Amino acid sequence: MTALLTVKNLRVTYPTRTGVSEAVRGVSFSLGRERLGIVGESGSGKSQTGRAIMGLTARNAIVETDMLKFGDIDLMRIPARQRRIMRGKSIAMILQDPKYSLNPVMTIGRQIVETLRTHERIGNREARQRTLSMLEAVQIRDPERVFTLYPHEVSGGMGQRAMIAMMLVCSPELLIADEPTSALDVTVQLEVLKILDKLVGERGMGLIFISHDLRLVSSFCDRVLVMYAGKMVEELPSANLKNATHPYTKGLLNCLPQIGVHRHPLPVLDRQPEWAA
Repeated sequence: MTALLTVKNLRVTYPTRTGVSEAVRGVSFSLGRERLGIVGESGSGKSQTGRAIMGLTARNAIVETDMLKFGDIDLMRIPARQRRIMRGKSIAMILQDPKYSLNPVMTIGRQIVETLRTHERIGNREARQRTLSMLEAVQIRDPERVFTLYPHEVSGGMGQRAMIAMMLVCSPELLIADEPTSALDVTVQLEVLKILDKLVGERGMGLIFISHDLRLVSSFCDRVLVMYAGKMVEELPSANLKNATHPYTKGLLNCLPQIGVHRHPLPVLDRQPEWAA
C-alpha cells in the first residue's frame, strides 16, 4: 500500500552573511492515514519541515530532498502551478496563530468561500452553504453570525476553529497542524483537539501535528517524531514514549511537571554537543 506522504533526507538551508544556516537536516519519515506528532523546542526545525512539505518556505530557502512524495506525486518535480492547486485541496496547513493567518479586512465567511471556490467550480449559494456546514462541524454555535464577522471580532479559540474550517472545507487528504493550540487556554485546547480527532477519524485523513508540548503530542498522536537542532533524533509509537532511548527525549520527559512530587531545583536539559552533530 502506497504511503500518503514519503519524506527522505529533507534538507532546508538559508544563506546568511555568516554562512549557511541549516534549518532542517536530513529528516525522513513516512505517513499513512494516521496522526504523526513532530515535537521539539523552538528552532528545532518543526515548522520548517511542515512548510517545506507545503512548498511554503521563504524565497531564499534552499529545499533539497532525496524524495518528497504525496502518494505517487513527486512534489519536487511537479510544476509550481500544480503544487499551488494541491495546496488547500489535497494538502492543507493550519498555521500557528489565526491573528496572523486570517485576512483582517475580509470576513471569515468570505475567506472560507474564497478557498472553496478557488478549488471547486460551485456557485455562491452552494459555497455559502458548505461554509456554514463546515463552521458548524468545528462546533461554532452560530455559524450564520460568525460568517459575517471579521477576524478581530472573534476570540482566539473561535478564530482557530475558523482557520480549521477553512483548511478542511475542501476535504484534503493530508492536514499539517502547526501548533494549532499553542495560543489557546486548556479548555479550548481540548475542544480543538476533539474536533481534529473527530474530523481525521471520519474523513480518514493523515495528520501531522507539530508542537513543542511533548505530553500533548504523546496523548493525541499515534507516533512521535522528536527533533533537535534541525534533525530527527528519535521516532517511536506514542505508547512507548516512556521507553525513549535518546538522552534529549529523556531530558524532555524529565522536565515535565509531576503532580505530587517535590522537585527543587527544577530539572533542566543538560545539552550535549553530539546531539546537534
